[in-house]
Amino acid sequence: MKRKLLRFLGILVAFILLIVGFHNLFLSNTSASSDIVTIKLSGWGASSVEQKLLKQLLQDFELEHPSIKVKYEVINDQYMDVIKTRLIGEAAPDIFYLDALEAPFLMSQNVLEPLNKYINTEFDLDDFEETLLNSFKDENQIYGLPKDYSTLALFYNKQAFSKKDLVNPPVTWEELRTYSQKLTEDSNKDGRIDRYGFGEILELARQTYKIKAFNGQIVDRNGYATFASSEALQGLQLAVEQYQKDRTSAQKTDVGTNSGSEMFAQGKVAMVIEGNWTIPYLKETFPNLEFGTAEVPTINDKKGTMVFTVAYVMNQKAEHKPEAWELISYLTGKQGMEKWTQTGFALPTRKSVAEKLDYKEDNLRSAFLAGINYATPWQIGKYPTLIINNFENQFTSAILGQQPLKQAMQKAQIEANRQIKVMEY
Repeated sequence: MKRKLLRFLGILVAFILLIVGFHNLFLSNTSASSDIVTIKLSGWGASSVEQKLLKQLLQDFELEHPSIKVKYEVINDQYMDVIKTRLIGEAAPDIFYLDALEAPFLMSQNVLEPLNKYINTEFDLDDFEETLLNSFKDENQIYGLPKDYSTLALFYNKQAFSKKDLVNPPVTWEELRTYSQKLTEDSNKDGRIDRYGFGEILELARQTYKIKAFNGQIVDRNGYATFASSEALQGLQLAVEQYQKDRTSAQKTDVGTNSGSEMFAQGKVAMVIEGNWTIPYLKETFPNLEFGTAEVPTINDKKGTMVFTVAYVMNQKAEHKPEAWELISYLTGKQGMEKWTQTGFALPTRKSVAEKLDYKEDNLRSAFLAGINYATPWQIGKYPTLIINNFENQFTSAILGQQPLKQAMQKAQIEANRQIKVMEY
């Protein structure tokens, strides 16, 4: 009997020790998992190549930072509307893409975390292109770090040029119009034009450098539209005259395409002014097309182009801000940016990375890098949609000859400013 009791007690002790062991193991695993912080990153949909590259970059980050996991979310439709709604509802991601065009409004709403206190000398802030960094500054606070950029440059069809004995791309806008006349071809008996000399894009983002060439402005310092000024009209008149008088330019709808890149790729136009993103598109989709790039021709003896950029920004209500900064600093640091831009689909915002990748010696990309020194940032106040929609609706009407340019722009300016006042008050 005594022997049975001792055996029972031994089994009971062993059982208790087993339970205690499992309990300690559970606590250990729980403690280990609780040390891992998850950061949510949101961006818009992009090409499959870009998506693959970013996912690889995030995997590399996680390997170097085992205590941080990144949950990457793609928002395919109505990106900014979704972000703004989530910011209001306090459900926004920790980090998200922010286009320079949308930055002024969000910077004014106290929803972004200022990054100044996280940035140290080792991060080398001076390495960024100043024009790009300034797009995400407000009252000396830095709210975003630009991840990449593109300026605009002239694309020209080398075969079409050779056919017309044109050797070099046009340097001035007057030369561009002369070239366009030579390059425009009517190969049909019914008078239809087979190929236009130049592809005109009516978007405000592609007309701004013309306005700037005559010292015109899109908005004043208070954010109200000023694109109907006499200076602005001088720049816009260039597009109207070439389209209506010369008849050597075409817009995308004239030739049944969806973009300037497509117009050019399909041979509908011999020249077009587009962004760096056009290079991989042409190489991958139209590998036999012989083309070159050059800086945008000067207008009124002035160099001009546009620059488009996107930054990583931090939600002011992010739960794990130090870890969120670790991710931003990795993605925009020298190593991360080199990985991100080494394929050439985007240009690095750090000068040292551009130099290391030798982009200034790249025959196709050097024009884009040169443009950063005089480019106008694509940023037009806190209510860009109101400015853009009113401008483009009326400018299209003027290009088509439905009303005089001055009348169209005055209508657009008055209506845009009326809508802005409603938003302000």
